[in-house]
Amino acid sequence: MTIRAQVQGVGHYLPKRVVPNSEFEATIDTSDEWIRSRSGIERRHFAANDETTSDMATKAAQNALDMAGIKASDIDAIIVATSTADLTFPSAATMVQAKLGMTTGFAFDVQAVCAGFVFALATANALIVSGQVNRVIVIGAETFSRIMDWSDRTTSVLFGDGAGALILEAVEGDGTNADRGILATDLNSDGRHKDILYVDGGVSTQSTGHLKMQGKEVFRHAVEKLASTAHTALAKVNLGSDDIDWIVPHQANLRIIKSTAQKMGVGLDRVVLTVQDHGNTSAASIPLALSVGVERGQIKPGNLIVTEAIGGGLAWGAVVLRW
Repeated sequence: MTIRAQVQGVGHYLPKRVVPNSEFEATIDTSDEWIRSRSGIERRHFAANDETTSDMATKAAQNALDMAGIKASDIDAIIVATSTADLTFPSAATMVQAKLGMTTGFAFDVQAVCAGFVFALATANALIVSGQVNRVIVIGAETFSRIMDWSDRTTSVLFGDGAGALILEAVEGDGTNADRGILATDLNSDGRHKDILYVDGGVSTQSTGHLKMQGKEVFRHAVEKLASTAHTALAKVNLGSDDIDWIVPHQANLRIIKSTAQKMGVGLDRVVLTVQDHGNTSAASIPLALSVGVERGQIKPGNLIVTEAIGGGLAWGAVVLRW
């Protein structure tokens, strides 16, 4: 008998405020054409002033629970991937736990920036296959609009806010790559590259800070590392690019997504794209894209999905799962 962490529900939440590229033209030297040509982004959502990461995470989680037809009391654990939690502590996950009315189980955050959801999925999978839990809500939620330098046209136009959630449940499988659920994971990091993507502040430096990025360097690392980690995860279960139904990548930049898909030998018609509507929502981008992909009718039961992401650290990884 093989225990698989199988997807039972998915959901997302986006703030009401939609910010088109044109809105930036009044404050910085940029244009809709400049932003689209370099990133593929057309619009993004920004959280309201009184809206927090845990608020959005809770709404995404509730939507996933509704889709799965289960209650918060049926959940054993909550994992929230975020770099923009409401407070230094407690974790955003415990706030979600309280807001959902869940009084049992446990909750914690995972911080791997844009790769956070992949790391959270791998963690949830480990908890399930080891028998420690039966059901887990895995959430990616971010309010990156809070850490933008609005005078920097190279970064401020790229990011957005939102949340996505996935419910995983322990289900018996046959132990083959035809099983539904998470089939393989691959996680990596290399702290030597900290300076190409980071926030120049934090608790121990007594400042909030703003996001700083060396775009060309991030692009160079992203394409090579994303394709490599995806192939590594697939190889663990004797699968290859031809077996993929959908790549659901971190939605950072359309050029990175296209280049990675090309390097993997997968056509863009097998890639779920939401970057044009959401911008880069960091750890929220993959669960957002999964939920939208289901909503659009793209992702169907039995489909082989590869998710891959890279973020500050550098941290990167991939998950192979059958829907």
